[in-house]
Amino acid sequence: MTFGGGARDEETFMPEGQENIPHLLNELIPQSTFYTQVINRGILGHYVATASLATGVYETFNNFAAVSPENPTVFEYFRKDLNRPATDAWVVAPSNGFAHIGESTHRAYGQGLGAGVLLPKRLLSAALSSAGESQYEHLLRDNYESPLYTPELTGSQLDLHEVAELLKLSVTDFTTHARNLASPDELSVYVARQLMRQLAPSLLWITLHDIDIAHSGTYSLYLEGIQRTDRLCSEIWKTIQSEPEYAGKTTMFILPDFGRDSDTDPGGNGFQHHRTGDSLSRTTWMMVLGPQVRQNVVVDRAIESTDLVPSLGRVLGFSTQLSRGKPVEEVS
Repeated sequence: MTFGGGARDEETFMPEGQENIPHLLNELIPQSTFYTQVINRGILGHYVATASLATGVYETFNNFAAVSPENPTVFEYFRKDLNRPATDAWVVAPSNGFAHIGESTHRAYGQGLGAGVLLPKRLLSAALSSAGESQYEHLLRDNYESPLYTPELTGSQLDLHEVAELLKLSVTDFTTHARNLASPDELSVYVARQLMRQLAPSLLWITLHDIDIAHSGTYSLYLEGIQRTDRLCSEIWKTIQSEPEYAGKTTMFILPDFGRDSDTDPGGNGFQHHRTGDSLSRTTWMMVLGPQVRQNVVVDRAIESTDLVPSLGRVLGFSTQLSRGKPVEEVS
């Protein structure tokens, strides 16, 4: 689960920011092994950085291009090595720009071996079109960083009615529930819960993104995004504990894609952007929770973003031979 959108320590784990993350601090960290220094040495764009997290290799494509990762994804490693069906690996992504993250262009993996990708904003847009409604603008804004960017939707995304059948959810129920939600991430978590209850996939990747509203330049909305993401992380963990297919046998990783610029760096725009590549924009954290994970452990040793995929491989028992990270020692 990515605490996505770029959040700094100043607004989270530093003393002045801890009021924004009560669920992480009081509920989740005591149950977790917590890594205080996760370094992202790659490109600081949300799609390309998330793709790097998913491949274990720092991807170098244009962040705003409608392309797949070049290196095998964790979903392909998982399905190929363990011979898992397509219904056992899914991504719930925050933006249409993430449509291609489920599988790579690598010749030995690639087409047919990736994860299904659900794009809740796209599904809602299709549902509203078919229902003739148009009052959900707060859930449909697709990109905070470049508002004029409209990603090209290509590939094999499921259409609205296929997803409705898959999740056992009518279009009317979907739009009715969406009307009561405050943000796109709440919509993503709603879809993820339906997916867990109906298909119980063994590998589920949820990318949250509300925090990226910081690009609007409004600090209060940035903090609100952090607070909401904190709550949604807790809600997902509670869902895991309440679902028989997951309770007591699920490991959850939570980490940001990257941070944001320092307020004191003249080359950046502080909380608003992530352009400078300074330490605040590159250094984040990761927490791991699960039945085989030691609780209330803090690890100050620096690790890299690319260590996530081999760590997932170690937990689930599949090879990640082309990734360039190393499995973290404390999680097995």
